[in-house]
Amino acid sequence: MTLLESLLFGAVQGITEFLPVSSSGHIAIAEALTGVDIGDDSLAFTVLLHLGTLAAVLVVYGKEVFGMLKAAFTLVPKLFGRKFRMSEANSDERMLVTVFIATLPLIPGFMLEDKIGCVSQNVIAVGAILTVNSIVLFMSDRFSRESLAPEKVGARHALIVGIAQVFALFPGLSRSGTTVSAGLFQGFEREYALKFSFVMSVPAVAGACILDLPGFISGSVQTGDVRTLGIYFAGALTAALVGIASIKLFRFAAKKKSFLPFSIYSLAAGITAIAAGISMR
Repeated sequence: MTLLESLLFGAVQGITEFLPVSSSGHIAIAEALTGVDIGDDSLAFTVLLHLGTLAAVLVVYGKEVFGMLKAAFTLVPKLFGRKFRMSEANSDERMLVTVFIATLPLIPGFMLEDKIGCVSQNVIAVGAILTVNSIVLFMSDRFSRESLAPEKVGARHALIVGIAQVFALFPGLSRSGTTVSAGLFQGFEREYALKFSFVMSVPAVAGACILDLPGFISGSVQTGDVRTLGIYFAGALTAALVGIASIKLFRFAAKKKSFLPFSIYSLAAGITAIAAGISMR
C-alpha cells in the first residue's frame, strides 16, 4: 500500500464512518476502484483505521465516555444492593446502562460479520443497499417525533437501536444513519439521538479491534518495517482528524433538522455504484 492510498482510505473512513452514508459501503467501492483490498493488504491497517475513528469519538464525546466510566463505579454497589432503578439513575448511569443494552445485539451480529462482509465484494449489491440507506434517512426526517426526553429513554428503546446497529453491518447501510434513525423513529430528541449513536459506537469499535487483536499481534506488520507502519499510522491519523470534522458536520446538520443532503448523496452514490458494477462485468 502506498502513502497516497493510505491517506485516501483514511479520509474515506473518517468521512463516511460518522456521516450517515456508510463507511463500509464506500470502502468497498474504493477497494473496487483502486484494486486495493485493505483487509488482504494488512489487518493492522484495518485495526488502525478503527482506532482512528474511535479516537475521533473520544475527542468529541470524551465527557460522556468519561462520565460512563465513573458511572460504572457508582452502579456496582447499587446493583449488588438491589437498589438500582432507571428512574433514579443519573444521566451518566442511564447512558451506561442503555449503551450496554444497545451493544448486546452485536454479540451474535459479530458472528455473522464474515458472511455479511462477502456482500462488499459485489459493488452492485453495495449500491442497492446504499439506496436503502437513502430511503431510511429520508423517512427518519419525515416521521421523527422528538417527543421522548433523554431521561425517558429506557431499555426497550436502547435495544431497538442496538438491533438497528446489527443491520448496519451490511456494507452500504450507515451505522450512524441507521442508529440515529432508529432513535428518531422512537421519538428521541435529535441531538440526543446523535449523542447516543456516537457514544454507543465506542464499545462496538473497541470490540471489533479486540477481536482482530490476535491477528494484529501475530504478524500483520513486520516489526522492523518502519516505513509500512508510518504509512498505516498516516491513514489512521487522517481517519481521526477527518472523523472529528465529520462528527461536527453531522451535529450541525442535526441542528438544522434535515438529513436530506445525506439522503440525496447516498442515493446518488448507490446509483453510481450500481452503474459502475454493471460496467465492470
